[in-house]
Amino acid sequence: MDPYLIPVKLSSRSFHDSGTESYDILIQSAEGPSGHSLIQLGSQMRARGLSGKALVVSHPGIAKHFAEKLLQGLQQAGFAAHLCLLPAGERYKTLRSVAKIYDAALAFGLERSSTLVALGGGVIGDMVGFAAATWLRGIPFVQVPTSLLAMVDAAIGGKTGVNHPQGKNLIGAFYQPRLVWIDPTLLQTLPQREFTSALAEVIKYGVIQAADLFEFLEDRPQLSRYTDFAPDDLHYLLRRSAECKAWVVQQDEKEAGLRAILNYGHTLGHALEAATGYRRYLHGEAVAIGMVAAGEIARRLGWWSAAEAERQRRLIEKAGLPSRWPAGIPWETVLQAMQADKKVKQGRIRFVLPRRIGQAELTDQVELAEVQAALASITATSGTLELGKPKDKKAWHGNNG
Repeated sequence: MDPYLIPVKLSSRSFHDSGTESYDILIQSAEGPSGHSLIQLGSQMRARGLSGKALVVSHPGIAKHFAEKLLQGLQQAGFAAHLCLLPAGERYKTLRSVAKIYDAALAFGLERSSTLVALGGGVIGDMVGFAAATWLRGIPFVQVPTSLLAMVDAAIGGKTGVNHPQGKNLIGAFYQPRLVWIDPTLLQTLPQREFTSALAEVIKYGVIQAADLFEFLEDRPQLSRYTDFAPDDLHYLLRRSAECKAWVVQQDEKEAGLRAILNYGHTLGHALEAATGYRRYLHGEAVAIGMVAAGEIARRLGWWSAAEAERQRRLIEKAGLPSRWPAGIPWETVLQAMQADKKVKQGRIRFVLPRRIGQAELTDQVELAEVQAALASITATSGTLELGKPKDKKAWHGNNG
């Protein structure tokens, strides 16, 4: 399959000494005896003006599959390459982990002309981007996402950062990569739960922006597994998702307005993650429940029809994602988490709500009583078995993070 390039053209200067205001998302499937395309990354980096030292940051579960070829390709392209390994998982998305990247950068002698390379999922990408934004006041970095969530969302758009004990992604910066390199075949090692979880973000694009993508997913007989997608279909899913994210970022790089629609399902999704200690739900699972809740709020307010809310719920469940709010979470805990949300403005909690399949808007005109009522209507009963499972250690050693 031919490489597919999506240029991201920005209106502001977001690059360290780059003299450019754009970068590329390159979707490149595996070719040749190398087994995957990572052997070619070094030459693509050089073509974009990068050279010198390159520090690859990953975690052991990913590095065992991909680091050797990536380092080999960097070295063949003339880079002095080194590997830094971090623990895997959301619980390690902290300033302490970023400090380990700084330590490795110092030991390896990274200069302002050096490059950080994020080899991993959204957690690794966010931390490496933040480290790049702050090491020597900013050095180039490249995203090499290995999870579906990172390929369709986290690696695109320049949001970087770490969690604070009181909220998710409260510490960070907008800092754009020089290149996002997407190889769909890297998803072969992704645990099924991770793949399914990420489909929530794909469904999100369908609800807020791309009705054609939503209908594509509806028309598929099955869609919860990597093996449910033929190569061309997976390529289409990745391309349309990346195009949706890139278009929004180009209009509103730093979330002054339009970009907030990308947080559809995230206000209550993040609240659910925080309320369960970031241990019970994967990010996409929590977002899926948050989308159902937002859809119910929109239905109650008359923003969209009950039929459209039902289409969304059915597609979420078809993807193997949870759709019920778990019982037993105190409202005060939910409210505290929502009040720490980054979209709060002048003390008012703002929600992204759908108008129809393919269109959503940001509003602060949602009364808390409506939120409570919506959550009550989708809360699972004691006999409903869709509350998610605690994240086990095996999940953290897969292709996430």
